[in-house]
Amino acid sequence: MFVIAEALRRGITQEAIHDITKIDLWFIDKINNLVDYEQEIRDSKGDISKELMKEIKRVEFPDKVIAQLTGKTTKEIKELRYGYGIRASFKMVDTCAAEFEASTPYYYSCFDGENEVEEDHSVKKVMVLGSGPIRIGQGIEFDYCSVHSTWAFERKGYQTIIVNNNPETVSTDFDIANKLYFEPLTAEDVEAIVDLERPDGAVVQFGGQTAIKLTEALMEMGVPILGTSAENVDAAEDRELFDEILEKCCIPRPAGKTVFTRDEALEAANELGYPVLVRPSYVLGGQGMQIAISDKDIIEFMDIINRHVQEHPVLVDKYIMGKEVEVDAVCDGEDILIPGIMEHVERAGIHSGDSISVYPAQTLSPKIKRVIEDYTRKLANSLHVIGLINIQFIAYNDEVYVIEVNPRSSRTVPYISKVTGIPIVDLATRVITGEKIKDMGYKPGLQPEAEYFAIKMPVFSFEKIRGAEISLGPEMKSTGECLGISKDYNEALYKAFLGAGVNLPKTKKMILTVKDADKMDAVEIGRRFAALGYEIFSTKSTCRILNENGVPAELINKVEEPSPNLLDLILSHEIDLIIDTPSQGVERSKDGFVIRRHAVETGVTCLTSLDTANALLTSLESSANRRLSLVDISEL
Repeated sequence: MFVIAEALRRGITQEAIHDITKIDLWFIDKINNLVDYEQEIRDSKGDISKELMKEIKRVEFPDKVIAQLTGKTTKEIKELRYGYGIRASFKMVDTCAAEFEASTPYYYSCFDGENEVEEDHSVKKVMVLGSGPIRIGQGIEFDYCSVHSTWAFERKGYQTIIVNNNPETVSTDFDIANKLYFEPLTAEDVEAIVDLERPDGAVVQFGGQTAIKLTEALMEMGVPILGTSAENVDAAEDRELFDEILEKCCIPRPAGKTVFTRDEALEAANELGYPVLVRPSYVLGGQGMQIAISDKDIIEFMDIINRHVQEHPVLVDKYIMGKEVEVDAVCDGEDILIPGIMEHVERAGIHSGDSISVYPAQTLSPKIKRVIEDYTRKLANSLHVIGLINIQFIAYNDEVYVIEVNPRSSRTVPYISKVTGIPIVDLATRVITGEKIKDMGYKPGLQPEAEYFAIKMPVFSFEKIRGAEISLGPEMKSTGECLGISKDYNEALYKAFLGAGVNLPKTKKMILTVKDADKMDAVEIGRRFAALGYEIFSTKSTCRILNENGVPAELINKVEEPSPNLLDLILSHEIDLIIDTPSQGVERSKDGFVIRRHAVETGVTCLTSLDTANALLTSLESSANRRLSLVDISEL
C-alpha cells in the first residue's frame, strides 16, 4: 500500500497501477483519496480550516501525521482540533447484525457521530492495555497476561476496560472485560478513551513493549500507572541509571556503552573488544540487534539502525558466549516469588524467543541457582518492582551476569505458569492492588521444582517468507512455540521436537557443514549421528576434519562447484537433516544462505546451532523403541 501511495504521489495513473498489480481500481482510488488529502494538508502550511480538519479526521489522519505534513508539533495540532471542538466519539459494535438491539460494551471510535458509551464515574476503573497486533516478538503470550490480569482486577471489584485492536485475540472477545475499546495502541487513540472514561489507573506491564511505550503518554494525561512506576521502568532501560543500580547491588554485567553515531559505536566496540552486541533501546523481539565482529559490521549495522531517528541511545555490549538463563518473578515491594528458573539450550547470542527453553534448569549448580535468586531479589527491590519482572542472565565460568531486565510480563509467563501451577499473572495483579506474597499463601523466594520437565520449543514460518535468512541470532524470528512435557527429560525433549515438526529419521541422510570455529565440536556430533546410522555428507574442510577424527563422511561439492553438489543433494529429496552453522558478521557466506533457503523450501529440517543439534541428538538417541507417555496438562 505504501508503494502504491508513493507511485500516486509521483504521478503514476491509477489505471497503470491496476495493470501492474491487478488490484481493483476501487481500492486504488481510496488510497488516492488519502494522497490528495496529504497534499491539501501540505498546501495549508499549518493554517488548517475547521472544515479541512473535520474531513481529514473523518478519514482518520492521526494528529502526529498532520503535524509532520505541516511542520507543526503534535501538541499544536491537538490544541487546534480541540479548539474546533473536533473529538473522537465512540460507537458500539453491533454484535447482533441488526437482527435485534445489541447491548455489548464493545466500542470503536469515529469522528462523525454521537457517543454511544454510557458514562459511569461512580466505580473504580482500571484500564488494561493490550499488546496490539501479533507479530514476531509479541504474540498471544501477552494477550494471556492481559486477559488473566483483567479477570483478577474484576475479582477485586474494579470495572475493567481493555484497549486492544487485534481481532484474533481473546482480550478482544466482548465478554472478557466490562468494556472493550477496539482501538490502536497510540497516545492519541488512548487519550480519547481516557478523556471519556477517566480511569483510576492504567496497567502497562501485561501488554509487552507496545503497552510499556505508552507509559510516558499516560502520565502526561494524568493517568496513574498501577504497579511498577514509569521512573523505574525507565531505570531498567537507561544504561547509566541501570549501571548505578548494578554497582550498588554488586551485580556484574557484560561491559557496555551507549552511543548514537557510527563513530561513537566504532570507538566503543574497539574499546570493548570484538565480538560485541549492538542493539537499539526499547525494541521488540531484539529488532535490529546484531553481533559485530569487525569495524565493517559496526558501520553496516549502525547505518541500518540510524535509517530511523533514534529517540533513545544504541547499546554496544561485550558479547559473552555463556549459558543463558531466564526468570519471571512477582515482587510486592518487599518479597519476591520465583516460580522457577529456565535455561536455554543454545548459548547466548540467539534470541531468547528462538531458543529451546528448559524447566527445571538441568545444568546449573545449586550455587548458581542461589546467586540467580539473590540477584533477582536485589534487582526487583532496587527497581521498586510492584508486579512482574523478567530477568535474563548469562552463566559463564561459574559467574552470573545480568544481560537484560524488563519490569513487565514476558513471553515465558504463560509457560512457567502452566508447568509450575503458579498463576503468576493473578498474583502480580493482586500485588498491584496491595496484597502481599506471604498473605497469598506462598513462601517468598525460589519455589520447589515441579516433578515434570517442560521444554518450550520455538516454531518458525520461514517457508512462508520468501528469501528470509533462517540462521538464528540475537533478533527474534520464531512465530510460535510448542511444549513437550514428561517426567523424563529426554522424552520431554523428543516430544517438543515432534511438536515443532521435526520428525526424524526418514532417509537417514544428512548434510553437516560448519564454520571453522565449530569444526572440532562438530566431530562428536558427527560421531553420534553416524552411530544412529546416518550417512553424512560434508564439504571439503568439514569432511577432512571428520574423517581425520574417525567419523565417516562423504565429500560433496559446494553450491558454486560442479555437480553433484550440495544443491543437487538437497533437491533430490533424500536428505533428512542439514546442520549448517553460518559465520558471524556481514562477510558471511552466500553459499550457506542458498543451502538454508533450499532446505526450507524443500521441507528439510535445517539447524544453525550446534547446541540445537546436540539437543536433537539427545532426543533421537533416547527415542528408539520408546512409547511416549501421555500427560494431561489440565491436571498439572
